[in-house]
Amino acid sequence: VKLQAGDAEALAAWESLCAASRVEYEKIYKALNIEGLNERGESFYNPYLKGVIEDLESQGLAVESEGATAVFLDGYTNRDGTPLPMLVRKSDGGFNYATTDLAAIRHRVQLDPSEGGENADRVLYVTDSGQSQHFEMVFAAATKAGFVSDDVASLEHVPFGLVQGEDGKKFATRSGDTVKLKDLLDEAVRIAGEDIKSRMDNPEEAELTDDLLEVAKTVGIGAVKYADLSMNRESNYKFSYGRMLSLNGNTAPYMLYAYARICGIVRKATGQSEDERLEWPETASEICITHDSEKQLIRNLVKLPDILSEVESELYPNRLCDYLFETSQKFNKFYENCSVNQAETPELKASRLSLCTVSAATIRLLMNMLGIPVVEKL
Repeated sequence: VKLQAGDAEALAAWESLCAASRVEYEKIYKALNIEGLNERGESFYNPYLKGVIEDLESQGLAVESEGATAVFLDGYTNRDGTPLPMLVRKSDGGFNYATTDLAAIRHRVQLDPSEGGENADRVLYVTDSGQSQHFEMVFAAATKAGFVSDDVASLEHVPFGLVQGEDGKKFATRSGDTVKLKDLLDEAVRIAGEDIKSRMDNPEEAELTDDLLEVAKTVGIGAVKYADLSMNRESNYKFSYGRMLSLNGNTAPYMLYAYARICGIVRKATGQSEDERLEWPETASEICITHDSEKQLIRNLVKLPDILSEVESELYPNRLCDYLFETSQKFNKFYENCSVNQAETPELKASRLSLCTVSAATIRLLMNMLGIPVVEKL
């Protein structure tokens, strides 16, 4: 309450905690290659909270309820059938999450950009599925109060499930503590590095070069990202380093190796050195189809715009991962049946090289969209 009221001492303590937290957050953001965030913490909306209450009260939407202030919405009831209140101000004068969310909607949708508003036409709320009813009520209240309308902006809750341990229970350390994301990422990178060393001469004595350390980081962190995004976001899933770092199946390491393999094929076909950055050949003027696997690969590649449109609309990134995996499998079938270097004519070789180039570009594009950089050699 003191913080929301602007108490100087409370603000000073809060700002100190925020500064310390940002130092640690930035380490995680850097590891995950997250840039360009515009911070809008809960406290940012404090100046707008009182206005939300006044607006709701003036419309008769916010009423007193057992000393607090609440909004009652049609269709929401407690288990005993009594109306379920959405509290917007507590009996001690403090504001609730619903109040902040309503203030944020007004700021994002109603407030003019010249006054600091966002002028948003689509707002996504990515939280756990346990908050679904909260957002349903907030969106309903915002609509009823005229803070937003369907023809101005879309408010969408994007719920996600829980991450569980391999035993199907709460994901935690052996002592029962919450697993820290930093520790989780560090362990994934360590395992990826050990895997790389295991394939080197004298693995027990081998040391990773700086380049290989970067590869281990890409594979390890990419594996964690991909494992999370490849699952239906509304489902719970079991966290397993073994599965996410596997070279088989729909995983980041599989996709990274698929991309590196295509790079190797193109290098060999174009006579490029492995020590230099790959130069992709120009697209062939004509695509020649001599085998069904070429046709199947092409049919898959041209689905990309539809896949992107579907994911943008429905917000299920696992469909990108499914498409990536399908693309890599179609490419493997193509390469098994259609030699690039031994193509019968220069035109056919150029055509097959183009299929390699487009397949690699598709993998690179979608992996980057998932926040995972690709590497040309593994």
